[in-house]
Amino acid sequence: MNTAETIGSLGENESLKRTISRLNASEHALVGPGDDSAVISAPDGRFVVTTDTMIEGHDFRLDWSTGYDLGWKAVASNIADVAAMGAAPTALVVAVNAPASTEIHWLESFADGLRDACERLAPGCGVVGGDLAASEQIMISVAAHGSLEGREPVLRSGAQVGDIVAVAGTLGRAAAGLALLQSANRDAISAYDALVDTQRRPQPPITSGVDAAAAGATSMLDLSDGLAKDAARIAKASGVTIQIDRLQLQGFEAVLEEAARAIEASEFDWVIGGGEDHSLLATFPSDAVIPRAFKPIGVVLPVGHAPVMLGANPMPEYGWDSVRD
Repeated sequence: MNTAETIGSLGENESLKRTISRLNASEHALVGPGDDSAVISAPDGRFVVTTDTMIEGHDFRLDWSTGYDLGWKAVASNIADVAAMGAAPTALVVAVNAPASTEIHWLESFADGLRDACERLAPGCGVVGGDLAASEQIMISVAAHGSLEGREPVLRSGAQVGDIVAVAGTLGRAAAGLALLQSANRDAISAYDALVDTQRRPQPPITSGVDAAAAGATSMLDLSDGLAKDAARIAKASGVTIQIDRLQLQGFEAVLEEAARAIEASEFDWVIGGGEDHSLLATFPSDAVIPRAFKPIGVVLPVGHAPVMLGANPMPEYGWDSVRD
């Protein structure tokens, strides 16, 4: 007989009590969980805010990811968007819809993932509130906030001809991890568990967003949908063409070659079309001192026949599409 406690048997109040007790506090919260709304300090007078939703069966599978994994990923994917604006993450609000039969242990593990991701990726940031409701499948919605700390936001629309294009973080690792899981090749999944872990628990370079802003980045975004698609977003918003140097991608490809061979896939496709590494793509003036975390991979050219060029050839804008895929 299964006597495991579920969120249905415990009810909303007790389930939330057990969950909230596991979270870390935000250093920026004047009023945290417990009231109708949180109160967050904004000394700059401005703050950035972003939101994202993860849906079971579309964005994740429970046989691939634990509650802890999903808590971590929910934080990482949202605060990467904050970092891409040149802001420091300060607070998150998290809403979870789940079947009443969901064991409370899953929700507690999810909270642990939220806490640990905040502490590891953005110390001082924390969950300040949210909601829990019943549904037929698990849905996770996060709203993340960040402080500009007196800096101007870094937009997608500021790239200038002659700028250097650079990336902080990894390319293709999360896509490789997803392909390994989809292959159901247990030997390959075990052999390349570090890639699978990148898919389950991304490690975006959060502090590099502030570093890029301080260094004078002219544009920046979070690489959530793939290098080709996201570079095109900067190019279109800025009215320029981005030229990627294939040679500068070889290092990213090299770490994926063995895994690609193991499941007969293309490491190049992972690097240019794979999303969910949540790395940062930015452009910098040619005379800027580019932060060490950023690797130059191309240049900004006058607008041409294609938003993104791979050397002399147009690069198709393929990658993840949250509506079509």
